[in-house]
Amino acid sequence: MVGAMPAAEALPREVTANGYGGGAKHLQLQLQLPAPQPKQQQPAEPECKWYEEDIDDDLKLCYALNSVLHRGASKYQEIALLDTKHFGKALIIDGKMQSTEMDEFIYHESLIHPPLLFHPNPKTVFIMGGGEGSAAREVLRHKTVQRVVMCDIDQEVVDFCRTYLTANREAFSSDKLCLIIKDARVELEKSSEKFDVIVGDLADPVEGGPCYQLYTKSFYEHIVKPKLNDHGIFVTQAGPAGVLTHKEVFSSIYNTLRHVFKYVQAYTAHVPSFADTWGWVMASDHPFDLNAQQLNERIKGRIVGELVYLSGESLISSTTLNKSVHQSLLNETHVYTEDDARFIYGHGRACCA
Repeated sequence: MVGAMPAAEALPREVTANGYGGGAKHLQLQLQLPAPQPKQQQPAEPECKWYEEDIDDDLKLCYALNSVLHRGASKYQEIALLDTKHFGKALIIDGKMQSTEMDEFIYHESLIHPPLLFHPNPKTVFIMGGGEGSAAREVLRHKTVQRVVMCDIDQEVVDFCRTYLTANREAFSSDKLCLIIKDARVELEKSSEKFDVIVGDLADPVEGGPCYQLYTKSFYEHIVKPKLNDHGIFVTQAGPAGVLTHKEVFSSIYNTLRHVFKYVQAYTAHVPSFADTWGWVMASDHPFDLNAQQLNERIKGRIVGELVYLSGESLISSTTLNKSVHQSLLNETHVYTEDDARFIYGHGRACCA
C-alpha cells in the first residue's frame, strides 16, 4: 500500500518516553571506562530502535524499526510513517497502528468488498473517515460504482497520506471520488443524497477521541440508516475481535446495530500487524443470503484485478466465529450510547519528538 518514500530522519539515541529506544544508557556506561586499544577496526553494529504500542497496563507490542520516515501533527491527532523491519512501512495515528505495507490488504478487502458484493448493484458509496485512501481504492475497483464520497475530518491526515502513501494516489485522483473535509456525522446528516453502501472506516473509539460518537445507536438510527437507499448496507470496522479482546467494543457494536437493523452480520480476520483478530459488522434490512459460489461469480464479474485475501469461501467462513466470541455476541446486552460508551485502551504512544 505504501510506495517509495523520502529519506529517513535520524532518531535520537536516548530512550524516550514515547517508545523509541536507542543505546544511550549502554553508551554512557562505556564512556566511563578506559578506551581499549583496538587491534582491528570492526564495523559498528546498527543501533536497535523500537516502536512500542501499549495494549493494556501490563501489555505492549514492540516493532523493530529501520527508521522514522515522517512525523507530523494536526489539531486533531499525531501522524507518523515508520519503516518497520517486519511489516514494512506503517501508518501510525495517535500512536496507534493503522495499517502496514505488508498486510493492509486484509483489513481493507474485509472492510469494503463484503458489503459491495452482497449489494445487488452498488453505485454510490459514502466513506466515513478513510483519509488514508485505501478504502476508496478498494471501492473504486468495483465496476458498478459511479460515485464515492469520502469524508474525513482531518485535512492534515489526508494531505499526509496523499503525499506519502503513493499506492493510493490513483484513487485520490479518480473522477469518481468526491473528497470532503468535514465531520462525517455533520456531513451525512445534512446531505440530501442517499447511498447504496455506507462505510465506517473510523479510528477505534478511544476515550476523549473524536470518533466514539459515530458508534452509537442514535447515530446509526437517526443519521446512517435514513441515508441508505433500498437494499442499502452499512459496514463498520468494529475493533479487536479475539478471544481475549472482543468484549472491548466488538460485541457492543454488534449488539447496538441489532437494535437498528433487521439483519446484522459480524465477521473477523486475523491481521498480523495488529497481533489480533479484527472484527467488522455489516447491517441491512435485507438478508445477506449469497453462497460462496455466488460471491465468487460477483468477484469475477464486478471487481477489477485479483483480490489478494478474500474469496467467496473465505468470506463465508469469516462469519463463523469461535464458540467464545459467538456466545458473547449472543449474550451481549450493552448498547453503545454517548452516555454509556466503551473504549479501546488508551491512546498509544506517539512518535518521538
